[in-house]
Amino acid sequence: MVGISVTGVLDEKVLVLNRLYTAVRVINARRAFTLLCKQIAEVIAVEEGRYVNYNFESWTEIAELQRQFEPDAHEWIRTPRLQIAVPKIIRLLGYDRLPQQEVKLNRRNLYARDANRCQYCGQRFSTRELTIDHIIPRVIGGEHSWRNLVCACVKCNAKKGGRTPGQAHMRLIRKPLRPKRNPIISLRLGNPKYHSWKAFLNEAYWTVELRD
Repeated sequence: MVGISVTGVLDEKVLVLNRLYTAVRVINARRAFTLLCKQIAEVIAVEEGRYVNYNFESWTEIAELQRQFEPDAHEWIRTPRLQIAVPKIIRLLGYDRLPQQEVKLNRRNLYARDANRCQYCGQRFSTRELTIDHIIPRVIGGEHSWRNLVCACVKCNAKKGGRTPGQAHMRLIRKPLRPKRNPIISLRLGNPKYHSWKAFLNEAYWTVELRD
């Protein structure tokens, strides 16, 4: 892909399916085009409510029609020789492994699960303004688990201190649960750009870390 411009477009997210059409990961467009060029993967596109398969050559051939009839439906990569739409979904032709059935418990996934909202005051904050709070403090036996960890703003965390919410006369805005699929993916599904992902994710437990 020598000569591709618009670096930001190459960071667009692409859903990857295995050979059996099961979602296995999310990668960036640069990696997706590499797989397509090597004929390791094909494009899965939504056309009139049905899914159509394209190899890299046929995907480039329909670019003119895409620009004519649905230019705003795609992000575009422009090279000196062609313009090509960034696919939203690709399928690996020789890979049928399934994703591991576990959502990693880490700070990024906790922020995503709670949508960057303090679980005590209900306000949204940047990640730099949020802390992770143990609902039942570890000093009195609280676990380091999905059900005992929530996002809390600095002010609420300081107010709660080393107490339980009841002891601090505070209340959680919702019960913390272990997510069934990667919470970052759930956030992306709220964006119309990724609507085509839903058919492959709604029935599956999407549990893989984002990998670019």
